[in-house]
Amino acid sequence: MFLNALGAMCLLLSNPAKGQKPKADQDPYGNEIKTLANHKSVIDAFNIIDQLESTTRKEHIELTEIPAPPFHEGARAQRYKQLLEAVGPNKVWMDSLGNVLLLRKGNKGGKTVVLDAHLDTVFPEGTDVKVKVKGDTLFAPGISDDTRGLIAMLTLLRAMEKANIQTNNDIIFVASLGEEGLGDLRGVRFVARTNKFDSWISIDGTEIEDIINGALGSVRYRATVKGPGGHSWGAFGLGNPHHAMTRGLNYFVQEATLFTSSGPRTSFNVGVIGGGTSVNSIPFESWAEVDMRSESPGQLKKIDSLFKASMKKGLDDYNASIRKGPALTVDLKLLGFRPSGSTSEQSPLILRTLAAARHFNTTPRLGIVSTNANISISKGIPAVTIGAGGKSNKEHSLGEWWLNDHGSDGIKFDLLALLAEAGLYR
Repeated sequence: MFLNALGAMCLLLSNPAKGQKPKADQDPYGNEIKTLANHKSVIDAFNIIDQLESTTRKEHIELTEIPAPPFHEGARAQRYKQLLEAVGPNKVWMDSLGNVLLLRKGNKGGKTVVLDAHLDTVFPEGTDVKVKVKGDTLFAPGISDDTRGLIAMLTLLRAMEKANIQTNNDIIFVASLGEEGLGDLRGVRFVARTNKFDSWISIDGTEIEDIINGALGSVRYRATVKGPGGHSWGAFGLGNPHHAMTRGLNYFVQEATLFTSSGPRTSFNVGVIGGGTSVNSIPFESWAEVDMRSESPGQLKKIDSLFKASMKKGLDDYNASIRKGPALTVDLKLLGFRPSGSTSEQSPLILRTLAAARHFNTTPRLGIVSTNANISISKGIPAVTIGAGGKSNKEHSLGEWWLNDHGSDGIKFDLLALLAEAGLYR
């Protein structure tokens, strides 16, 4: 998901108090970040990030031009694995699902921090992903979301190796599958089941000031109503799945409209409808795909129940009116579930990340978005999603673009936030 073009897919909760720079004696995390940024090895790493700009750009373009459509991220994963292996002596592997991981051991251990960016894009197979350069801007589907995150993570790792930065705690770098759409966060779900970790940082989006501590939850269904089907004249009176479907959806829309008018922000959408064979045929099935979202786990559970009850009511009412033939049936197939929740604003991870953002003269703001961090948040593990630097727009469209407007600052910010959490070994 993208974080900079904040539209219907996310909700940013700006908090001016969080954006004000605290006084030095009242800002222990700011002092910690300042000390960290002034450490010789970190200064060296920042300089290396600047020196690597041409390499970062070259590999950003290269990786963007390797298609990574939903459920087909393999080619990009293999290339990214090669790039990680070329960086240094760290353990690099691909898990049984297809995620690419690198373990960078800390000098003290005890805790593990995950740094993640996702491999997949929203674009289907056959999409032209050739990068077009127009002036100072790169245009291509996926150039920002989340190829920029992958490249930021790679450059950050190179800088750590070249500057010989050592951390107290272990770091697992993850290039994950299935963040977008029906991928349903499958990559990080698998990583969370097969690895132990204590905090999670996702790189997704570009703006340094957007600090995402909230997980926007969602639940998605494909509802299918089935019947015998027949001729519109000769079999008239048989149950019509379209008629039953619309009755159930009408009940749902009425109830959901009332439900979402108050309480924590919650949304619903009937996004796709299909079925039927011709204008003069009673369809044998009718289907619809429905998306529901909420920043509140309780609200999400309630609107989920409301949807199921509405579809049952619609089907029962309609079946009672059928003149002949069998009753219709409905099947609700779960297409995806993303848990909601949040990492506390007072969590050390969030406070350190806010301080790191302020170090780059930004006014950070907290927000709620659906990202890979949702899984860790739902497990009670501190997690945050941060940007990779530069400017971008039109994510999830063929006109997606990325501009290197102080892009290296974003990578330095990512490094600073990571080191603050993993601990710099001195």
